[in-house]
Amino acid sequence: MNPIFANIETSVFEVMSRLARETGAVNLGQGFPDDPGPEDVRRKAAEAVVEGWNQYPPMMGIPELRSAVAAHYRHWQGVELDPGAEVMVTSGATEALAGALLALIEPGDEVVLFEPMYDAYLPLVRRAGGVPRFVTLQPPHFRLTEEALAKAFSPKTKVALFNNPLNPTATIFSDDDLALLADFCIRFDAVALCDEVWEHVVFDGRRHKPLIAVPGMRERTVKVGSAGKIFNLTGWKVGFVCAAPPLMRVLAKAHQFITFTTPPNLQAAVAYGLSKDDAHFEAMRADFARSRDRFTAGLTGLGFAVIPSQATYFLNIDIAPLGETDDVAFSKRLVLDHGVATIPVSAFYAEGAVKTVVRFCFAKRDATLDAALERLAGVVRRAA
Repeated sequence: MNPIFANIETSVFEVMSRLARETGAVNLGQGFPDDPGPEDVRRKAAEAVVEGWNQYPPMMGIPELRSAVAAHYRHWQGVELDPGAEVMVTSGATEALAGALLALIEPGDEVVLFEPMYDAYLPLVRRAGGVPRFVTLQPPHFRLTEEALAKAFSPKTKVALFNNPLNPTATIFSDDDLALLADFCIRFDAVALCDEVWEHVVFDGRRHKPLIAVPGMRERTVKVGSAGKIFNLTGWKVGFVCAAPPLMRVLAKAHQFITFTTPPNLQAAVAYGLSKDDAHFEAMRADFARSRDRFTAGLTGLGFAVIPSQATYFLNIDIAPLGETDDVAFSKRLVLDHGVATIPVSAFYAEGAVKTVVRFCFAKRDATLDAALERLAGVVRRAA
């Protein structure tokens, strides 16, 4: 057995979901919405599977979707992409990230990781032979600093794997952060592998700025997006990869020998969805923001210290004011004693560097959130 995978313990996500099932807890741990996703996009997928082509589509993705991705990013982010040479479709963003790491690094190359981080990053880097170098971000702002980057980057740095907006912190990196990271990538001749799957799930009038648009980064950035996050269809697993031709030629070869292609009916439906007018995307953000505000107000009213959520489906609480120092133990008490499943944020750090933050998913129906709040009543009083 490969020790990289054989030695990985059962993830805290599976542990919490199992406990939620066994106890009948309200599951605010896993990051998926209650909503089934836009009906017109789903109907396009159904029509395409019945009336359309169901054999192998082109390896790089159907032309309609690649063109739609380029047009979408031109409109929303001001990024000009050649759909024929700079856009590729993958079976989800995780496949895109895995393929990119296999394509970009050789054994011994260093990869800069920003923790807390999506749990797939570290095993994927190690399986590709990369050596992780960590930038540890601290609550409540989770900002980059020149000192932290200087410790992580070296002449051996090949890739910086960067998630923005950041899951699990629900924060967005500032223009200053992006400029600082770009400076280090340029200085050390590193490629930025940018996981930007939450680019549309941003709140309070914010707009996502991709690292590929920062001066000096156009030729050294791999931008990864996700239709599952854009349309709240997390099971579809349709990802987008955007990069300059010299990078894309190698990324495509890695993709060819992983999944090769992605269901054509889903690609057709996503192409349709990306062309929807601005009102659709604004309404989606407003709906999530309303749920965020409802749940934030409820948690605050119960006495929890809520860390503001700028993006994603998540918000976090700081349990240090409650005198708590172990987010795993606290999360287990919440699910076992109070019937609410959450995720301890220490699980997103390589060595649990921060142990006083707990993540909730608020992308749920009002009734689900209200049921969770009712069960959480009295937690703060008991902790105190």
